[in-house]
Formats: sequence, structure tokens, C-alpha cells
Amino acid sequence: MQIEIKTLNHNKIAAIFSKEVIMTDPQSALDFIMSMQYETGTDRLAVNKAAISEQFFILSTGIAGEILQKFVNYHIKFAIYGDFAPYTSKALKDFIYECNNGNDIFFVNTKEEALQRLAKAV
Repeated sequence: MQIEIKTLNHNKIAAIFSKEVIMTDPQSALDFIMSMQYETGTDRLAVNKAAISEQFFILSTGIAGEILQKFVNYHIKFAIYGDFAPYTSKALKDFIYECNNGNDIFFVNTKEEALQRLAKAV
């Protein structure tokens, strides 16, 4: 896992890249949140899509809601970056759209876009 710290708009943001899945369920997400807050000292995290279990993107499993609720509960601004085009589920596309219109969770194509969204989030 690679961690890069950036400061944009006076906000410290951690961009994480992992080739391995690091979030598979709510407990692994909570462990990730706590370790990243401790290691980086920030409440804004960007993670590449490959670091999240594919089950997350099947909304009927409920994993996405449970994991994202952990980020909201702990006041973490969170962005997932990667290619979401292969997913054809209308429900997932609607979910991504709604998240992107909010202020806490973002689904974007690139790390740079993730950093920009997190820098502007209030």
C-alpha cells in the first residue's frame, strides 16, 4: 500500500493506492479508517477502486452502505477513484450519482479528481 499526503485548499488529504483488497466489510473499513487517521492525521481519504472488494459494487449485498456509513459516522471525507464504466447496474449508477452530489463520499475516475473533490468538500 502506498500513501501520498497532499495539502490542497488548506486541507490535508491522504491518497492511498493498493493492488490488494483492503476493505471487504464494515470492520475492515473501520480498521482502515482508524489506521489511516493515526498514520496520516487527516480526515480526507482517497482510495483506488482495486483496494475495495468487488462485493461492495453489488448493492444488494449491503456492503457499500455499511462501509460508507463507517466513513460518515467517523466524519471522514472519502473518495474512491477508478473506472466505474464496466458496471451496468442502474442502481449502482444512481447510487454513485447521489454520492457525488453530496459532500462526504465521491466516486471519480482519477486520483487527481479525487484530491480536488476532497479539497473542496465542506
